[in-house]
Amino acid sequence: MEIDLVAVVRQRITEEKLADPGDVVVVAVSGGPDSVALLHVLFTLAESFSWKLVVAHVNHQFRGAESDAEASFVMELAKSLGLPCEIGVIDVPAYIEETSLNGQAAAREKRYDFLHQVAADYRAQRIAFAHHADDQAETVLMRILRGTGPSGLVGMPERRREKKMELIRPFLRIYKSDIVNYCFQHEIRYCKDSSNELRKYFRNQIRLDVMPMLKQYNEQLPESLNRLTDMMRAEDDYMAEETEQVLRRIATFRGAVCRLQRSDFTGLHVALQRRLIKLILNCLCLGMDRLEFNRIESVRELILQDQVSNQVLQVHDALYIVREYEDIQFQTFAPTPKPYTYEIGLDTDGLNLPEIEAKLYISRMPVSSIETADLLSSATDVFLDLDQLQMPLAIRSRRSGDRLEPHGLNGSKKVKDMFIDAKMPLSRRDVIPLLVDASGQILWVAGFRRSKHALVGPDTERVLHLKLVLR
Repeated sequence: MEIDLVAVVRQRITEEKLADPGDVVVVAVSGGPDSVALLHVLFTLAESFSWKLVVAHVNHQFRGAESDAEASFVMELAKSLGLPCEIGVIDVPAYIEETSLNGQAAAREKRYDFLHQVAADYRAQRIAFAHHADDQAETVLMRILRGTGPSGLVGMPERRREKKMELIRPFLRIYKSDIVNYCFQHEIRYCKDSSNELRKYFRNQIRLDVMPMLKQYNEQLPESLNRLTDMMRAEDDYMAEETEQVLRRIATFRGAVCRLQRSDFTGLHVALQRRLIKLILNCLCLGMDRLEFNRIESVRELILQDQVSNQVLQVHDALYIVREYEDIQFQTFAPTPKPYTYEIGLDTDGLNLPEIEAKLYISRMPVSSIETADLLSSATDVFLDLDQLQMPLAIRSRRSGDRLEPHGLNGSKKVKDMFIDAKMPLSRRDVIPLLVDASGQILWVAGFRRSKHALVGPDTERVLHLKLVLR
């Protein structure tokens, strides 16, 4: 049954808001039947929508004289319609050699760059492409064969934003046969691209060989694949909304870091776990949502494993997952804090400690001015006999081999072992401040434990008080 192509496109544009009245629309025209028909349909609708159309064509220089002839054809077509036309001549073979990209990927990248530039030059709101329903079916089948998740089954959207520009596909629900028939009815001339018959391209193999073979088992295969995209688009939208809600509920972002608690993650359905990981990666690093399945699973397994306490997984050149007991941290920098040292002189009354986002307050006083009960050290306070200290003191990060002689215990113990016993997160171990005297003796592991040295006793006359306050 023949369709009224103009009426169908008008309906899709209106219902899906693919373009607004008064828009400037750049139409990507290759010269083939699909893009030429798209230009003809949009031109037919332009007056009623008050659109200004701009024709854009890219000569990829793949096929020599044939490519040049297509560019001339598109230019003459635009001229006959009284439309402005921009022709981009790009040496894609040279770009392939420079970047090592495959031919189709390189051509697409340069073509889209050119189209965005034309859109910017004409202050356009839309770029229109002639992808149709058969292209959609082929895309989905290609993704199935290569391996894809539910989001890949959504196929190409009718509209999406890229670089602040709306990309639209008004033909995406129209099949090739209807487009070719439209060209025939309206005696519309078009070019034939000889490269469409070359089986060295995967898409051509799908169109020429795989689809016809599979149609032996289902004559309506393209329609079936497109119904699948419709169903998956709705389900994917729903799952995306659910994942965003979970992200807001259990994750916190601070700069280039995303944190969540393991217990919040393990209670999620596996489908939400995978989507949440991809969403976090994409929030931190644009484009990370396309990580392969195995990489996503390695992150998920790191979080789920019961026996893991502290571990770092490098997911990408610029992305690390840090697990510290129940704390999970996604970050775009290597978790290697820099060592630090701050000297405490006789007149130092405070220190900023940006490494732990805290301030250390320092005061000196006669012991007689302090109530006995107030002299008890806590996690964030320590009182020392000032006259027993070897000055100057220093606040520094831990070093290999550090040992503390804890108050109330015999002998000494490695600071590292004390942190492990206390299940101190790995990232915290290298930033926790240690108070040391001039000889290097550790007097206090701030916020954690003090040593047996320089204790306040009956003979103490002057007291040094240090208080750690987190911001």
